[in-house]
This record gives sequence, C-alpha cells and structure tokens, in this order.
Amino acid sequence: MERHNHGIRLTDAQRRDWLRLFRSDHVGPRTFGLLLRHYGDARAALAALPDLARRGGAQRSPRVCSPDDAEREMDAAHELGVSFIGLDEPDYPARLREIDDAPPLLAVLGERGVLDRPMLAMVGARNASAAGQKFAERLARDLGQAGFVIVSGLARGIDASAHRASLSTGTVAVLAGGHARIYPPEHVDLLAAILPAGAAVSEMPINWEPRSRDFPRRNRLISGLALGVIVVEAAMRSGSLITARLAGEQGREVFAAPGSPLDPRAEGSNGLIKQGATLVTEANDVIAAVEPILGRPLPMVEAAEPAVPPPTAEPDDADRSRIMALLGPTGVAIDDLIRLSGTSAAVVRTTLLELDVAGRLDRRQGLVALA
Repeated sequence: MERHNHGIRLTDAQRRDWLRLFRSDHVGPRTFGLLLRHYGDARAALAALPDLARRGGAQRSPRVCSPDDAEREMDAAHELGVSFIGLDEPDYPARLREIDDAPPLLAVLGERGVLDRPMLAMVGARNASAAGQKFAERLARDLGQAGFVIVSGLARGIDASAHRASLSTGTVAVLAGGHARIYPPEHVDLLAAILPAGAAVSEMPINWEPRSRDFPRRNRLISGLALGVIVVEAAMRSGSLITARLAGEQGREVFAAPGSPLDPRAEGSNGLIKQGATLVTEANDVIAAVEPILGRPLPMVEAAEPAVPPPTAEPDDADRSRIMALLGPTGVAIDDLIRLSGTSAAVVRTTLLELDVAGRLDRRQGLVALA
C-alpha cells in the first residue's frame, strides 16, 4: 500500500504516478484517496480509470494524465525550484494532512522547513482600510516574534500586510493558481521576498491560471495548515468568511478583530464575533487560545482500509440499480445507502467510486449526492 504510512518517501516513479492520477479528470483529493485504498497504488488506479468511468455511466472516457504530461509538469516545476511533497511523506505539513480533502501532492517553493513550525492564518479584506492594514501588520509581527509562522493567500490588502510584517520570522503564501502564474501579478516581488525564510504552496498545475472558483478551494488549505484563522476586516460577502467557515469545519480556532459598526468592511468580522469567534485586539489573545493546542499531540489518522479485491467487490447491474435509485440531488450518508440498498459496504463504495470517476457524484461533508 502507498498510503497512510507517514514515514515513507515516494520514488520518482511513484511521484509521477501520483501526479498523473491527481491531474486526471474527476480525481480530486477525496477520490484520489479512495482510488488508492481500492487498488493499492496509483499505477493500478490509473489503469482502472477508463473502465470505472464507463461503469459509472460516463458518456466518454475521462482524460487520464499521460506520462509525458506529468514529466513536463515535473520538469517545469524543477526549473522553478518547486518540489512535490506527497501526503504520506514525513515533510508534508502535519496539520494539513488531518483534513479530509488534503491535496495528495503539495507543490512547495522556498524554505520547506517552515512548514514544520506552528502556523496561524491571517486573512481579510482586499480593500482594507489603513487602520486594518496597520493592525494586521502589528499582529503578524508580534505573532511571528512569538514563534508562529503566518499563513495567508498573497492577496491585496490584509494578506499582503500580514506577509510583509512576517518576512523575517517566516510566512507561507498559499496560491490559488500554479507557481508559474502568480496572482495578483504585482505580488511577484512580495513572493520573492517571502521565499528566503518562508514558502509558497499550491495544489494546482504549475501553469494554472487561477479562476474565481479556485479561491475558495485555496482557502481550505490556508485554514488547514494553521492552528487557527484570524479575520481582520471582512465584508458580509467575503472570501475571508469562507475561510473562517472552513476553519470551523476543520476544528481550527477562529479569531476576529473588531471594527467600526459604520464600516462595511468590518460587518463580516464583527458578525463572526457575535457567532462566537474569539475577539482579538493583541497577539496575546491568540497565543492564549492556541497554546493548549500546541501541547496536545496531533489526532491519529485512521489507518487505511485494506485494498478491496476487485472481483469480490464488483457491483452487478442489480446492485447499481438499487444504489442509483436511492441517490438524488439531496445528500445521503453512505451508511444509509448501505443499509437501504441491502448490499455490502464494499459494493456501495465501489459503485460510488464509479460515479465519482464518471463525474456524476457530489461529495458534501460526509454525504453523497448525484452531481
């Protein structure tokens, strides 16, 4: 088995296979893990993708990333100084590994050792006020001097202020696009200043141009890397509130700086405080909340299920029909599908995997629905 042995090092061939699998159509982080558990390794999963998609009802075979495409991406990464860290490798960020949709491969540029240190995320308005930016700088500087690495998204406003204030103590930029497509473009110099003592990370292809829907996906990594998320100035419809929500779902601490009730840029952050986020006016407010977490060991990651022998876990047409009849646009728990379909857990999971690879399944916080 390739997964859930957190002391392994991937061989070059395994790393290429992992990259090919992750870059293939309809294979997100969760599906990647399911495929590896089912088939035992990435190469076997790659060989199975076309047949899985056909059985799941795909009209045409999904695009499977070719060895040449994977090699080209790895060569481009090497030219930039970017390395790929696998989920099971010892230098993969430990807290990020905890989340259920952790990227199988994390593309890292800069000082990799910074990823081993305790991190705190800071996010906020792109059109931040001068007061908001000044507070973010002070807080990031004080937390950095206290030994914390500051994580943010390289965006304008609060993100940039937090990065700049923690350049000497260590900061991590989480990119929405690939390492060759820095966004916003004017922050290329800021990223260069981050790298001597910090790092930039991404799960996206090296040449990926970020789109609007890539930013919420990026935000789960910002919160996933950190002990907690600090929101400084966020409007009611803000990406920072998405990061705060994801932090809560991931079991991270959520902090918010209070702002003027008259400033719409503080509406969202003030709302977080009303909902129970820890109010922050100085670094000690954050440190006092996270120090007990630092003293606790990380939760144990569940051992992988053994690889399912395909012949005994293959659903037949009757199994598929029963399971499909129970699925719809409303999410349902997998345990309920097993109970209501009267089939085995292995058969249900294999059927869902087929739908997943065919692009017909939507997984939502432990529930599954037809896409």
